[in-house]
Amino acid sequence: MQESLQVYEDKMNKTLEVLESDYMTIRAGRANPHVLDKIKVDYYGTPTPLQQVGNINVPEARMIIIQPWEKSLLKAIEKAILTSELGINPTNDGNVIRLVFPELTEERRKELVKDVKKKGEAAKVAVRNIRRDANDFFKKQQKADEISEDDLAEAEDDIQKLTDKMIGKIDKAIEAKSKELLTV
Repeated sequence: MQESLQVYEDKMNKTLEVLESDYMTIRAGRANPHVLDKIKVDYYGTPTPLQQVGNINVPEARMIIIQPWEKSLLKAIEKAILTSELGINPTNDGNVIRLVFPELTEERRKELVKDVKKKGEAAKVAVRNIRRDANDFFKKQQKADEISEDDLAEAEDDIQKLTDKMIGKIDKAIEAKSKELLTV
């Protein structure tokens, strides 16, 4: 039974990891190279992650510099950034691409906090769905006489404790990212 619980715990942890990686891509007014994680560049006909076609540096708090390994990629990188949801116009000087992050307006910060909360709620729903799947699994085992009613009650109790723990972690992640976004 512990192995079965571990499977569901792993699924819940994966949900939390996905949420945290999503939060890394939300920019908070400071230059964070993780905002580029989802951007793919057309590299000889193959969509390639931006990190694999050049060096990414953060020389100042609100600037990212991308130096491609091949100058022929400058236009492709510029196009990938423009078509992304980043909302920043890159400047290309023929050698590197600069991304200057403007200060976020109060209104934009509030929009981003709403987005953070929405993603957090989606993660909570995913965790609850995993709990439901686990409970269904254990009920089927009990119906097939593979586990006793006491084992079923214990499993449901364990999965509920696990769910509560994960929801708490998600709430902390939401709170931390919201606080980061609202800090000027």
